[in-house]
Formats: sequence, C-alpha cells, structure tokens
Amino acid sequence: MTDIGTLREGPLHAALKAWVAEPGDRLEVAVEGFVVDVVRDDLLIEVQTGGFSALGPKLDTLLDRHRVRILAPLAARTKVTKVSDDGEVVSDRWSPKREPTMAIFARLVSFPTLLAHPHLEVQVVGTTQRQVRRHHEGKAWRRRGWVTEERHLLEVVDDVVLGSPEDALALLPDDLPTEFGTAELASSAGIPRRLAQQAVYCLTAMDTLTEVGRDGNARRYVRTQG
Repeated sequence: MTDIGTLREGPLHAALKAWVAEPGDRLEVAVEGFVVDVVRDDLLIEVQTGGFSALGPKLDTLLDRHRVRILAPLAARTKVTKVSDDGEVVSDRWSPKREPTMAIFARLVSFPTLLAHPHLEVQVVGTTQRQVRRHHEGKAWRRRGWVTEERHLLEVVDDVVLGSPEDALALLPDDLPTEFGTAELASSAGIPRRLAQQAVYCLTAMDTLTEVGRDGNARRYVRTQG
C-alpha cells in the first residue's frame, strides 16, 4: 500500500481533512493499493498541501474508475512564528506574501490538462495559516537558516471548486482585453509575471486560450471560441 497515512501527515493536512469531512465519510481508506484521505460515497477526496506532481501514480490508477477531488489549500495569509530550540517564541509576525486563487495554476503546471478529465475536480481552499520555523545552521540560506517545520490551519476564508477547463478560465480577471499577453494578465490580476505565464500555459493546454500571434517577443492570446 502506498502514500502517506495519519502517522506522517502534518497538522495542516490533518486539519483540512477534518474540515472537509462530513458525517458518514470514511477516512484513510485503502483504495486499489493507495490510501485515500476521505471517501464520500463514490467520491475520493485527496488533500494535497504541496505540488501535484507526487499525485501522478495515484491519479493514473484511480481516475479510470473513480471520481476524484483534489483539495488544494492556498495561503491567503500567513503568520510566521519563529521558535527557539527549547520551544520559546522568538518572533510572531504576518508575512506580506499572499496566494490568490490564481496561484492554483502554479500547481496545475505539473498536469496542465488535468481539469479536462471528466472524473477529476480541484477544490481550491483559501486559508489563513501559521508557519512554525526553527533555525537550522546551513539550511534555507535565503531565510538565513530558518526552516519551516510545521504549517497549521487558522481559518478557511475562501472555497471554490474547479470542475472543468472553463472553470479555470473563469479565474482570469473580467477586465482583460479580448487579446492580451502575460504582462497585461499579471498587471490586471495583481500577480507575478511568472504566475501569469503558468496560467496561460495551463489554459492553452486546456484549449481555453488560443495563441493568435506575437507583439515582438511577447505572445498574444484570446479566449478560445466554441
């Protein structure tokens, strides 16, 4: 049997599993050689707090015969708590970084046509989280040795289910012009250019955007008709 069970799951994963579970659901169920977080009648719910690439073998096995929902949390707000080796709080502050709903495209790049599968949907859950960090000399040099050891759920602030490529396309801002590039998308949505590029890559692979030409080196896109 493969995949994590309750002995290895982190507090964020455990809290989200408890949040999504309804009366009558079964937790940590063996299905075709894999451990599934939540089974609700004919629906399998998998909480995935990281990237989607690790789900490849599980999805390949389960999607042919089962409906699968991936529950993907995004950190709309994050409180960073630094603790010493003896557990004392060194600092406790809110991070300026936020993950909008469109950040789901950064995970979908692993399987850009995933939402086109009729048995698959992605539940994007906006959350407020706490990151607990401890100092480890020589690690995480960008954070000067402060390593995130745990993530905790503080609150669920948003929840949207994407069941088709059209649902993913609907995440784009309404004020985008008919023809646009990734620079305009990034500006309109208030997201980094890299995330705009990932969104366009996924939506093009899903056939909901069509490349119509270039403006210099910048590619231009329109929403696919029909």
